[in-house]
Amino acid sequence: MMLHNRVRNLCAVLAASAVFAFSSPAFSQEITESHLKAARAAVTATHATDSFDNILPQAAASLEQQLIQKNPDMQELIGKTVSEKALALASRRADLEKEAALAYAKVFSEKDLTDIAAFYNSDAGKKLLDNGPYVTRELVKAADIWQNGLARDLAQQVGETLAAAAKAAAPAAPAPDNATAPADGAAPADGDAPADGDQPEAPKN
Repeated sequence: MMLHNRVRNLCAVLAASAVFAFSSPAFSQEITESHLKAARAAVTATHATDSFDNILPQAAASLEQQLIQKNPDMQELIGKTVSEKALALASRRADLEKEAALAYAKVFSEKDLTDIAAFYNSDAGKKLLDNGPYVTRELVKAADIWQNGLARDLAQQVGETLAAAAKAAAPAAPAPDNATAPADGAAPADGDAPADGDQPEAPKN
């Protein structure tokens, strides 16, 4: 769930950035062919559209499955037809590449795009692309551990401070009464008891 929230927040930030960028004066400038060419090179180098490669195959597979469920007797024809039509539509993949390049060209200058392509075509850039997902997963795990520890320590330290403040504000307990005066009817001390010889004589008849 935390990861989904991070992805959603990231998408919101990117969307806001895109709105700001498209509203800036830079987008009123005409994009030259060389600029667009540099953008295409950057899109290719960064594999920016690779995640969309499976859209058409997945759509074809889903459609084929639905049609076969409704018409199981036409399974062979359905499979053949869906494959042929999907293959015919594959050329439209270039439309996405063109739109991606146009989006990059609207945000980055021609020099920026040339530098981006040069970096991602380098060994370091390729390694970043290959290992980026792993690094991201590890970063998310580390951030979760860090977040939990931070919240735990914050709660503990605040609790200790509040407990100490509450203890200091509590009224002092009264001291116990250690008076030694005997209570009424208490037996006299040993020194006050009459000796055996001093006992009074019983009255005579």
